[in-house]
Amino acid sequence: MTWTEQSLPADHPSVRSGKIGVLVVNLGTPEAAEPGAVKRYLAEFLSDKRVIEIPQIVWQPILRGIILNTRPKKSAKAYAKVWTEDGSPLAFITKAQANGLQDRLGDGVIVRYAMRYGNPSIPDQITALHEAGAERILLAPLYPQYCAATTATVVDKAAETLAKQRWQASLRTLPPYHDDPAYIEALAVDTKRQLSALSFVPEVLLLSFHGMPQRTLDLGDPYHCHCRKTARLLSAALHSDPQFADLRIETSFQSRFGPAEWLKPATDDTLEAEGAKGTKRLAIAAPGFSADCVETLEELAIEGKNQFTEAGGEEFAVLSCLNTSDAGMAMLETIIRRELGGWL
Repeated sequence: MTWTEQSLPADHPSVRSGKIGVLVVNLGTPEAAEPGAVKRYLAEFLSDKRVIEIPQIVWQPILRGIILNTRPKKSAKAYAKVWTEDGSPLAFITKAQANGLQDRLGDGVIVRYAMRYGNPSIPDQITALHEAGAERILLAPLYPQYCAATTATVVDKAAETLAKQRWQASLRTLPPYHDDPAYIEALAVDTKRQLSALSFVPEVLLLSFHGMPQRTLDLGDPYHCHCRKTARLLSAALHSDPQFADLRIETSFQSRFGPAEWLKPATDDTLEAEGAKGTKRLAIAAPGFSADCVETLEELAIEGKNQFTEAGGEEFAVLSCLNTSDAGMAMLETIIRRELGGWL
């Protein structure tokens, strides 16, 4: 028995301590592919002041009076197209990534996962890590490109949670990794693997990133620049391979919402334009998404295919995200071990 243990009074509560935690976080998902669950999810998501930068006194009546009474039914149909026996693809892939990291990092680290919107929540998981003895926590938003509407809101929620705790864990945040050599290499390796496995040779590879309002760029958000740099570095890596040296690579932004101007070019417009000008074989990769989700599995793979083929295209494929691929998991281990430096 140590001196500290001998010094404790008999009625001292049992406390776990000395552990290191890693909390990987992704955007979120409804708990079911039905309108009620989607409405609850959208109400939380679209009430975030970083996501919708309109004064709440103006926005909430629009959200509550119009959007939450019309959009959930439409969105539920999209989710239903990609829902699986394991539930939401984003949720079970993120869980699998956390489990894979746990295996790679070993017993010296406790790895958990959370959704920024929905469950498991960031507050619940930070509390669970603390109760398991984690005095140091690496918060790891799985957004390669920083945006206030994604990365920053994860940090906001974590800080909100810590503000309510008497005994706070020390917190680090995984930086954006849009130009990290480990990330670019993982993208290049996995993209080449998937392109080589296609039954056709694409004329065009379209790199589709999630869109943001143009206003975010005008206000100084680095997201657009991060996406463009990822695209530039990935293109260079692919073109350095003779097999892909002549592949034309384009960049676009998807998931426009509302009447505001969004980052351009838009993915749907680009797909239609490519088909109309005679491109017959096209593949899409979504390097900004760490895990497949409704935006890749429904918006790109189903709706995108329809847009391209109806415009005259013939062969179409959407590549999987890094997910739990060997390249993707090796990359996550590399960048997370680096950020745990001095703790492990």
